[in-house]
Amino acid sequence: MSQAILALENVTKWYDSSPERRILDGLNLEVSPGERFSIVGPSGCGKSTLLNILGTLDEPSEGKVVVDGIGTNGLSETEMAAVRSEKIGFIFQLHHLLPQCTALENVLVPTLARKGGPGPVEASVRAKDLLARVGLEDKFDSQPSELSGGERQRVAVVRSLINEPKLLLADEPTGALDEENAARLIQLLVELNESEGLALIVVTHDLTVAESVGSIKTLDHGKIESAS
Repeated sequence: MSQAILALENVTKWYDSSPERRILDGLNLEVSPGERFSIVGPSGCGKSTLLNILGTLDEPSEGKVVVDGIGTNGLSETEMAAVRSEKIGFIFQLHHLLPQCTALENVLVPTLARKGGPGPVEASVRAKDLLARVGLEDKFDSQPSELSGGERQRVAVVRSLINEPKLLLADEPTGALDEENAARLIQLLVELNESEGLALIVVTHDLTVAESVGSIKTLDHGKIESAS
């Protein structure tokens, strides 16, 4: 059986030194390689907090987070950053592209911080191949201001894939898109999940988006339940 790409073990999270106000409460979750699902839940239930812990951007108050066999408790920020860079890709509601850079340059930015990764020539070849796969083969030299909203989000998707992560986390990735481009983006993420073999977790408030991803898990009262 394949090792889980991500595991939360009895994870609890609270803020402001108030253990009785638990945002996450003894949460257990295991994500297998290539698995995909969405996480939904009422506003304020802790979806963003959970995503930050899944992506090692935040630490649990109690419990353990294991990424591809690496226990993250006690890692330095430098060590944690290396785990994120090598194992996890992020997509956010806003694309956060650098306005002064071209689409190709934006995609290549994460490679600059990764030690021991592909050289610049190999990285550029992968970036161009991925951009072409998402229909942007004629936009390599375009700046974000010259791209549509859907095109900018596709560049952000490619940027999240450039370091060949094993896990892709998407936080409300369709929130700034119209219905048509939202559907296209989710279809793209599902296709990449299947073709790249990476695990995909989409956090969303939109049930249509959640259903398009496939399996749905609900976060409520600090716990996760499988809805489908």
